[in-house]
Amino acid sequence: MTGFPMTLTAPTLLSSPSSPTADPPRRYAGLDGMRAVAVALVVIYHLFPVMLPGGFIGVDVFFVISGFLITSLLLREHARNGRIALVGFWRRRARRLLPALALVVLVCSSAALLVGGDVLVRLGAQVLGAATFSYNWVSLAGDGGYFSAATPELFRNFWSLAVEEQFYVVWPIVLPLFLLVPRAWARAGASVLLAAASAAWMAVLVTSGLGTPGGDLTRVYFGTDTHAFGILLGVALAFATTHVLSRPETSRPRWTGAVGAAAISGLVLLSFLAPVDGAVTFPGALVAASLLSAAAIIAGVWPGSRFGPALDAQPLRWIGDRSYGIYLWHWPILVLLLAGLQGTGAEAGVPGSVGLTALVLTLVAAELSYRFVETPVRRHGFRGSLRLLGRALRAGAGARIGAVTAGAVAIALVAGTGAAVAAAPTVSSGQAMVDAGQRALAEVDVPAAPAAPPTPEETATDAPEGAPPASGSSVPGVPGVPSGDSVPRPAPTAVAGDQISAIGDSVMLASAPALLERYPGIAVDAAVSRSAWAGPGILQQLADSGQLRPYVVLGLGTNGPVDRDALERMAAIAGPERTLILVNAFAPRDWIPGVNAELADFAATHPRVFIADWSGAITTKPELLAGDQIHPDSGGGTVFAEAVGQAVDRAEEHRALLAYEQELRAWRRAHFTVGREYE
Repeated sequence: MTGFPMTLTAPTLLSSPSSPTADPPRRYAGLDGMRAVAVALVVIYHLFPVMLPGGFIGVDVFFVISGFLITSLLLREHARNGRIALVGFWRRRARRLLPALALVVLVCSSAALLVGGDVLVRLGAQVLGAATFSYNWVSLAGDGGYFSAATPELFRNFWSLAVEEQFYVVWPIVLPLFLLVPRAWARAGASVLLAAASAAWMAVLVTSGLGTPGGDLTRVYFGTDTHAFGILLGVALAFATTHVLSRPETSRPRWTGAVGAAAISGLVLLSFLAPVDGAVTFPGALVAASLLSAAAIIAGVWPGSRFGPALDAQPLRWIGDRSYGIYLWHWPILVLLLAGLQGTGAEAGVPGSVGLTALVLTLVAAELSYRFVETPVRRHGFRGSLRLLGRALRAGAGARIGAVTAGAVAIALVAGTGAAVAAAPTVSSGQAMVDAGQRALAEVDVPAAPAAPPTPEETATDAPEGAPPASGSSVPGVPGVPSGDSVPRPAPTAVAGDQISAIGDSVMLASAPALLERYPGIAVDAAVSRSAWAGPGILQQLADSGQLRPYVVLGLGTNGPVDRDALERMAAIAGPERTLILVNAFAPRDWIPGVNAELADFAATHPRVFIADWSGAITTKPELLAGDQIHPDSGGGTVFAEAVGQAVDRAEEHRALLAYEQELRAWRRAHFTVGREYE
C-alpha cells in the first residue's frame, strides 16, 4: 500500500470580501512538519515494515493536506479575481509535479534495464499510467493479483499521485458549482457527505467481496471513487475555515497545542496497528487517520497557534519541503535494490541493511532533484529553464561543459527508458512457469482413479490352521511355521501415476510438467493463491466422486499459515486406506518456517503421513527458481517432482514393511499351536 506526499508552497489563505485587505502568509504554519511526519510513516512502512505495520495511513494524511491546500488556493483566487484561471492553475501544478516525476521515471527505468528480469514486467504500461495521470486504473486493469504481490511494480507508488492529479484536473471545474451554494457551512456539509459516500462505498466493496476478488484489496485501496474521502475532508475543512483563517492574529489560543499534539500522537499510534482485511481498516483506520489529520491542520493553521510553528522546526521543515521527492524515489529505489541484490520483491521482506541503503539513496536523490530540477523549473517554468540551459551553452567553458553533460545524461536516460520499455516482458517469470504448467495439464487426459490397495491391517488376516506360510519358509524342524530371520522381505512395488492424486498451489502448478513426466497418469489439481483452507473441500469432493486415489500429495503451504484443524480434516477424509504426502514450502515469506514445523509435527504424530522435503531440496539451488524466488522453472520442477517421488517411495516401503510384519505376526500366531503339538 503506497501513497505520495503533496507539497504546495503557494499562498493558501483566502482573502474574503469580509477582509479584503488581509495579507495572508506564504504558507500555513505546521503543514511542512505534518508532511514530514506523514512521509516518515510511509517510508518507514515500506523500508522497515516490521516497525510500523500501519504506516500506510500516511497516504491519507497527504490526501487531506492536498484537499485543504488546493481548495484554499482556488477559493483565494476566486475571491480576488472573481474567477479561476484553469490554464494557469494547471500550469503551476505541472511545474510542481512533472519535473521530479519525469526524472524518477527516466532514472529508475534505465536502472531497471541494467537489473533486468521481473523488475521490468509491464514497464510500458506503468510509464503510460504515470504520463496520463491514470496510474491507479492502469495498474488495476493489468493487475495479476497474486503475481503482482510477488513481483511488485517499479512505480506502484504512483497510484496515489494519479488520484491527486485526477483531483487537480476535475476539482477546479467543479468548484464553481459548490460556490453557487450561499453558505460556507453548506458547502462544507456537502463535501462531508461526499466523503462519507466514498468511505461507505469502500466498506460495501470490502464487506461484500465486490471488487476484491480472492480477497485482494487493491481495487478498493487504489480506486479514486473508494479512496477520495481524505481529499474531500480536506475540501470540507477549507470551506469551513475560510473566514476564520482570514482573520488577523489577535490571541494565542491554548487549545491548539493540546489538540495538535493529540492528533499527531493518534496518527503515530494508529501506524503501529497492523491492518486487517476488513472494514475495520478499510475504511475504518483510513477515515480515522483522515479525521486526525484534519484536527492537526486546524490546530496548526489557526491564527495565533503555537503548535504550527513548533511542528515546522528543523529538520522536519527540511523533510517537508522535499517530501514529494522523498516519496517518489523511495519505492523504486527499494524495488531495484531488492531485485538486484536478492532477486526478490518487497513483499518477501526487507532486510535492515537494504532498507537503510534505500533510505540514504532516497534522501540524496530527493535533495539533488529538489535543488537542481524541481526548484529551477518551479521558479522559471519549463521554457525559462530551457532558456537558461541555452545561455549556459553560450557562456564560459565551465557552464558549457555542465550544460552539455546535462543534455547528454538526459538523452541517455530517455534512450535507456525506451530500451527498458521495449525489453519489458508482459508477465513475470513466475507467472510464465505457472502458465506452462496450466498448458501441460490442459493437454492431459486423466484416467479414473483405481481402487485403493488394502491396508496392512486388511492383509494381516489369520490363515487357516496348517496352511503354508506366505513367505515359503519355515522354522527348522517345525513344518508350516515361518522363521522371522529366514523369511525374505518382499520388495515394495513401484507406485504408478494412476495411484496418485496431487492437490496444490501455484508451486505445484509450475511443477506440473515434471510431475507428469515422473508419474504419467497422475491427477494434478493445482491453482494460484490456494491455501490449506481449501484442501478439505477439494479432498471431500474428490472422495465423494470416487476420484481420490491411494496416494494423496498435498502442497498447500506457500500462501499462508497451515491450520492444524484443516490437516486433521484432510487426514480424516483420506482415511486409513490412503497415504498422505505433505509437501513442505519454500518462499521468502515470514510464515514459511511455521508452516514447515506444523507439517513436520503432524507427520510425526500420524501414521501413513510423510513429508516431501521440497524446501530442503531447493534451498541449495535457488537458481532453479523464477525471479520471485517461489515458483520453480523446468529444472526446479524436476527437483519438486523428485522430492515428491522420494516421499512416495518411503511411504510405499513403509506400507510394504507394515504389511510384511503384520503378515509375519499373523502366521506366527496361527502356527504357534502347531509347533507345540509337533513337540
